[in-house]
Amino acid sequence: MERPDLHARVAASRTQRSAGSARRVRREVLRRDGARCEVSDGHGGSRSLLNFCSNDYLGLSQHFAVVNALQDAAARDGAGGVASHLVCGHHALHGALEREMADWLQVPRALLFGSGFAANLAVLQALLGDEDVCVQDRLNHASLIDGARLAGCRLRRYPHVDVEGALRQLRGAPEGAAMLATDGVFSMDGDIAPLRELAIAARVQQALLYVDDAHGVGVLGPEGRGSVAAAGLDVATVPLRLATLGKALGSCGAVVAGDADLVDHLAETARPYLYTTAMPPAQAAAALAAVKLARREHWRRERLHELVQRFRATASRHGLELLASETPIQPVLCGDNARALEMAESLEQAGYWVAAIRPPTVPEGQARLRVAFSAAHEPAQADALADALALARDRADVAASRTA
Repeated sequence: MERPDLHARVAASRTQRSAGSARRVRREVLRRDGARCEVSDGHGGSRSLLNFCSNDYLGLSQHFAVVNALQDAAARDGAGGVASHLVCGHHALHGALEREMADWLQVPRALLFGSGFAANLAVLQALLGDEDVCVQDRLNHASLIDGARLAGCRLRRYPHVDVEGALRQLRGAPEGAAMLATDGVFSMDGDIAPLRELAIAARVQQALLYVDDAHGVGVLGPEGRGSVAAAGLDVATVPLRLATLGKALGSCGAVVAGDADLVDHLAETARPYLYTTAMPPAQAAAALAAVKLARREHWRRERLHELVQRFRATASRHGLELLASETPIQPVLCGDNARALEMAESLEQAGYWVAAIRPPTVPEGQARLRVAFSAAHEPAQADALADALALARDRADVAASRTA
């Protein structure tokens, strides 16, 4: 029997993606300056664009205090993590960052990971096994889906933000331990999970509620403590949550925060934690500086709220199709892939960088432009973007009518 040729498989997959306007292309950022980027055009030149596709929600990635902390720590402690945390890689700066995050989120313990993806794999792999079940929102991040597969547990998914659906899935799998896992803020829709109702469902079914709050921490809740705090929940109702450092906090990495026994168990058993090199201490120093800024500079969250309200008001006047989101993630629905790409290109020609998001990241037929706001943006820029989006839509409509 002849084995399938992997090169042929790759070529067929590429052809299929091309036919569906689903190819992905990396862009090179040559320089960042606040909300503006100088981006390579792929032909030896570059273009200055106003960036509306970054997750740097609080505008902290280039803050002088964050950058200075990184530089000072690198000069003192070097550029690398040198070993895993349980060998000799755990630095005092890592510990300080974990304690600061735990204090901010008002939980007993926090554990530092190199990325949010690795952290989600760690949580599910370390806590669930073959006889257990993980019930998840259908629009959860890919890392939660992959984490359940890695754990070998039964994965059950419910319709987006459907609490009754989550309850039915939990009731339908009464054997073994159970985890109910959800994003706090959904990264492509921008809406917020019904955490209070999910907490009740989890309690009734004796399931552990785990919240991936990557896009909520820093943005929502009192002092920016995230969607869990915004819902009025604590570590008793949400024993574990994920908080990334590379989005609103402008750095990189993530922490899993919550119940001390569960977090300590992760530190001793989770393979994505045990078998990887620790984050460079300098990066932990940068994240620590960012957390302190996020805790005290409330104006950054107020600016985000103002930007979102202005954008939605202007977009509504133009008749743009927005999803129901009050977060910095403001998706503009386009429909098919080709239309989303065409509108993104029109925006780029006008000086705006907005990412076209297509399946499988979002469901088929729901391609969109994912507008993401930062405290580094100005209110007038939100209005101007909505105007440019309306023009891009109108141009796409004219082009479609010509080819019909």
